[in-house]
Amino acid sequence: MARRFGVESGIIGVTAAAVVAVVVAGALAFSNVGGPSKAEAEGVASQKAKRAAAPVDSSIVHASDRPGRSLNITIDDGPDPVWTPKVLEVLKRYNVKAVFCMIGPQAEAHPDLVKKVLAAGHRLCDHTISHNTGMGKKPESYQSQQILDAQKMIEKAAGGAKVEYYRAPGGAFTPYSRKLAADHGMRPLGWNIDSKDFEGGTVERIESTVRGELPNRTGPTVLFHDGGGDRSRTVDSLNRLLPWMQSQGFGFGFPKR
Repeated sequence: MARRFGVESGIIGVTAAAVVAVVVAGALAFSNVGGPSKAEAEGVASQKAKRAAAPVDSSIVHASDRPGRSLNITIDDGPDPVWTPKVLEVLKRYNVKAVFCMIGPQAEAHPDLVKKVLAAGHRLCDHTISHNTGMGKKPESYQSQQILDAQKMIEKAAGGAKVEYYRAPGGAFTPYSRKLAADHGMRPLGWNIDSKDFEGGTVERIESTVRGELPNRTGPTVLFHDGGGDRSRTVDSLNRLLPWMQSQGFGFGFPKR
């Protein structure tokens, strides 16, 4: 009986091993159906890691990441509890995404608006602490404090989301500030078409300024504001200009990273 039991045990053991092998093979085959292999998955993860670690270009970007006839809409000096929600409404109405260049203390004071901007699919830009248009003539220590402290404020208000761009107030970039921003993951961001909405005037004047500059533009990035004062004219101008831009065949992208 002992011998028979041993033989039967051997047969059962071989059979069980075969069944396990079939099940494992089937599971492996099933796991690969419609999906990458382990090696491929590791390759994709490696590529993503390399992109994440890739250095950011310190040159000032104007170009759009969208091919063809495209514009980048940028909104400066907020977030503002009155005007930012209104700007967001207009952008949503025409399905346009924008870059919001935020002042650090404003973001810190209105984290709900920062999160609302992100939730709508827009991107964040560091526009310093004090919006000092003369900061290009300030010591490097001042520039660093203005840029990096604002970045921290905005990212904290955003719940940890990254700030992707840096725009110097009044375009007061320096080689140092551009490199500093790039070293901290932010592409320096310029503009090509200034709506002049901060100068006051009528909605018609803002609209005329943008329409007049578009044919002669040297790049696709357009500048508006949602902070720093009464922006009702900006809201009305965007409500007119965005559908007009679309009727002219323009699409909307983000500045290249």
